[in-house]
Order: sequence, then C-alpha cells, then structure tokens
Amino acid sequence: MSEAAASDCVLAHTACSDYISCMQYTLRRIPPALDAALRRRAQALDKSLNETAVLALAEGLGVPGAPAIRRDLAGVAGTWTRDRAVESALRAQDVVDEDLWR
Repeated sequence: MSEAAASDCVLAHTACSDYISCMQYTLRRIPPALDAALRRRAQALDKSLNETAVLALAEGLGVPGAPAIRRDLAGVAGTWTRDRAVESALRAQDVVDEDLWR
C-alpha cells in the first residue's frame, strides 16, 4: 500500500471514529410533558437541554457508568411552619390507649 493510500485509510478511520463518537440524533414529536420535564431538569442541573437529554437517555437505558441523578430534601429542609391543628393531631397520635394494650 502506498503512503498516500495508507494516509487516506487512517484519515477515513479517524473520520468514522469521530462520527460514531459524536453521533447526532433528531427527535420528533416530543410530548409536551416530557419537554417540560427535560427543561426543568436542565435548569435545575444548570446544563444544556442536549446534555440533560443525553444523561436522561443513558440513565433510563441503564448504560453502565451513566451518572445517577440523586435527589435530596435540601429544597424542603427548614420550610416547616408551625400549625396548631397539625401539632394537636401529632400529639394525639402519641397518646397510648391503655385499653387497647391490655
């Protein structure tokens, strides 16, 4: 094989590898609820819509090594507001009915 042919072969292989590693898709007819959920997640993660969609696909398909989105209660921690009715109901649950335990 000539040096020029070998060079062309390497170039073709590189181009093919780059094409496969950066595969592009066009998705159509995305339901409005899915669109809204993806956009909310993208905003919450401060990532692009594309990056968020790729992560969601990887997670949903169980691709090994896909980062798992972990959620915690940080958004609700410290937001409790005291309410007399709720506190009364909770106290009532702490009362032991002695007749039931005999």
